[in-house]
Amino acid sequence: MAEAMTVSDVKKHVRVYLIVFGSLLLLTLVTVAVSYFDMPLGPALAVALVIAMVKGSLVALYFMHLKGEKRVIMWVLAFAAAFLIGMFVLFIASLLDQEMVAVLLRVT
Repeated sequence: MAEAMTVSDVKKHVRVYLIVFGSLLLLTLVTVAVSYFDMPLGPALAVALVIAMVKGSLVALYFMHLKGEKRVIMWVLAFAAAFLIGMFVLFIASLLDQEMVAVLLRVT
């Protein structure tokens, strides 16, 4: 059976959740601010994806309680993330290959 939490334990947990909430709010404001910068599409997408990844990590670690999980779950999540990144790389490589073929067909 779980032990009862003291008032100080609850305050500590609430403080952590408020800090995470403030971080998410700040990162949302940063996302909106970055959207007003005049940047090329590639760097703008990279910045947006990094911010989204940080926000998603905060939500998963604290609000989904993955921070205290066993290492096996973390390895499964890491494998899934690596697989996703690999699929993105294959997709982008395929797009670049199609564009290169289109350029070569126009030249000849």
